[in-house]
Parts: sequence; structure tokens; C-alpha cells
Amino acid sequence: MICIYAIEKNSKDEFEPILKNYQKMISKYSSLTYKSIFNNKIAFSQNQTKELAKKSYTDTFTPLLKGYNIALHPDAKALDSFEFAKIFENNANINFFIGGAYGFEKEFLNKCDRVISLSSLTFSHKIAKVILYEQIYRAYTIINSHPYHK
Repeated sequence: MICIYAIEKNSKDEFEPILKNYQKMISKYSSLTYKSIFNNKIAFSQNQTKELAKKSYTDTFTPLLKGYNIALHPDAKALDSFEFAKIFENNANINFFIGGAYGFEKEFLNKCDRVISLSSLTFSHKIAKVILYEQIYRAYTIINSHPYHK
């Protein structure tokens, strides 16, 4: 089972059909759920300081740390698609965490099993989700010798 958690307001946008398509393709291999989180504490803290905002993300995400946990962070190591696929070979329950506008506290990153980067570029949540979904699907096609990844 794969869960993706993101600090963002829940909304539907032009990327929704793309995400649904990838989710359908991924479902052949694993279940995938996505949960956007933006509560009052996060809203308030983001209007205060960067440090308070990061702390609110940590407080929100920490109870969700079950299974194998991966934080997405632009300063982390980028993996190629084959290295990324190995994560799925060795773990049945994987959680991905996408931080808010101010990123993550070091404390939260240290609680995760792995911290990876999708790119050294910074992406909006919308684009990051599309890239992550595509790479998850690609990982499963690599594991299952499906021609998609070639």
C-alpha cells in the first residue's frame, strides 16, 4: 500500500485526470491513496514564521509515520528510476511526505527512513504529484519487466 501525504489545500485541478490515470495503472500493482492536509494550525503557523510552519508540518505528519517513510526534499539525493524501484521491491507499506511552503524540519527528516529528491529543481505540489505518480508506476513496471520503462 502506498500513501502520499502533502501539506496543501484540497483542490481539483487540470492535473486530476492525469493523476487518476496513473492511479488506475498503479492499482494493478498496489493500492495508492493521496491525502492533502491543511488544517487550522498549519494555516495559522504559515502566517507567523517559517519555523512555526515547519513545526506544524512535523506535528501533522509524525502520527502518520508507519511503514516505510520517505520525505521528498529538494536538497536530498536524487535517485534514478531503477534505484527508486528497489524501494518498492523491499517495502509493502510506503508513505511519501510532501512538505508545505517552508519544507521540513530536520527533526522530521531524521524520523523518516529515507529522504529523496525528485529533482534539484523546486516544483509546485501539482507538478511534484504528477512526477511522483509517474515514477511510482515506472517503478512497478521495472519490477514486473513491463516494457513501459524502456
